[in-house]
Amino acid sequence: MATKINVHTLLEAGCHFGHQTRRWDPKMKPYIFGERNGIYILDLKQTIINADQAYSFVKRVAKSGKLLIVGTKKQAQEAVRTAAERAGMPYINQRWLGGMLTNFMTIRSRIDRMEELETMVEDGRMAVLPKKEQAVLGKQLSKLQTNLGGARDLKGLPQALFVIDTKREENAIREARRLNIPVVALIDTNSDPDEVTYGIPCNDDAISSITLMCELIADACQAGSGKEEISESEMMGEPAPSASEPSTPASAPEPAAAASAAAPEAADAASPDA
Repeated sequence: MATKINVHTLLEAGCHFGHQTRRWDPKMKPYIFGERNGIYILDLKQTIINADQAYSFVKRVAKSGKLLIVGTKKQAQEAVRTAAERAGMPYINQRWLGGMLTNFMTIRSRIDRMEELETMVEDGRMAVLPKKEQAVLGKQLSKLQTNLGGARDLKGLPQALFVIDTKREENAIREARRLNIPVVALIDTNSDPDEVTYGIPCNDDAISSITLMCELIADACQAGSGKEEISESEMMGEPAPSASEPSTPASAPEPAAAASAAAPEAADAASPDA
């Protein structure tokens, strides 16, 4: 079943709430509808347009490549893992290790070591080792599984990244840009949209908004790999409009206007500054 991305689902997930007005990047101005109670409100029309573009790109990537999903903040960890496992894609949701991309062969050797230790546990070789050595190797295995367990199927560099928080994951984005790897990311009002290839204007702090967008990306991966055929119009939660019809149904409020109507709640549900 396709994840429905329209003004109603975006509002319900709180995708329109940005950061406090004192914490913003001027480059995000085209994606901001307005300000209410000291909180920037994102233009959901732009969210829908850019989500559609990101969906199409990820779908193409998934046909023959790997999308590395990255989100290490607490609010994103579960959504990232769930989406990646459903999509059959690698993920990092605990800690970005420096050189994950730019020194991939070393990272791959650590993944190989993790799998070697797992095999030792499974076939009983670990159990016959001295207790002290078992403890050392067990600790090593646990650390490797925590940091790299989600990336075990990454045999080479990914074809693209999907990033939850551009500020927190700046090292991942920097490595990707250095290697000319495209980056799809949620861009909140404090983000620099120029740092990513496909930016989706969206609250990157709320669990609900992060989960919705992770589900969307998982859908795109499944559609691209042929596991589940999902059309772009189905993804947008509406029938595909004819050339003479507006993309937003007449019965639905305009995205920007709807976001404005929901703005009084912004002070309570906006992205935290911590």
